[in-house]
Amino acid sequence: MKIKLLAIGKTDDKNLQALIQTYESRLKHYIKFEIEVIPDIKNVKNISKEQQKEKEGELILKRINPTDNLVLLDEKGKEYRSIEFSGFLQKKMNAAVKQMVLVIGGPYGFSDKVYKKATGKLSLSKMTFSHQMIRLFIVEQIYRAFTILKNEPYHHE
Repeated sequence: MKIKLLAIGKTDDKNLQALIQTYESRLKHYIKFEIEVIPDIKNVKNISKEQQKEKEGELILKRINPTDNLVLLDEKGKEYRSIEFSGFLQKKMNAAVKQMVLVIGGPYGFSDKVYKKATGKLSLSKMTFSHQMIRLFIVEQIYRAFTILKNEPYHHE
């Protein structure tokens, strides 16, 4: 299985970029992993929130293959403890999912078309975090999940 993290907008903070790259490089020992950034929509002041979601949705869907397992990072998604999340990933691998795409949407969420294409929704917390922070959190949690699956001493319970 391959995991792709698809995100709207770049990470401006160099410290966050460095941490994300740390976990990204660690993950390569366990699974094929990549981060793909979709550039921010230009001139958002001239369009409505719905129009912005639609435009971002079109850009997201262009990057999805028909066989991809699309999971949205969404505040209304299912919350997992780290061990449960590792089980979620194991089930995807056991089901022979070729590529799972985790998507971090724009500031207003996802368009209806993206929600319809998704096979699931995942929430990292009931709290709201910046889109840049979410990238770090999800990459670290994927890494943590694989250390749990391999019985390595990263996660303590």
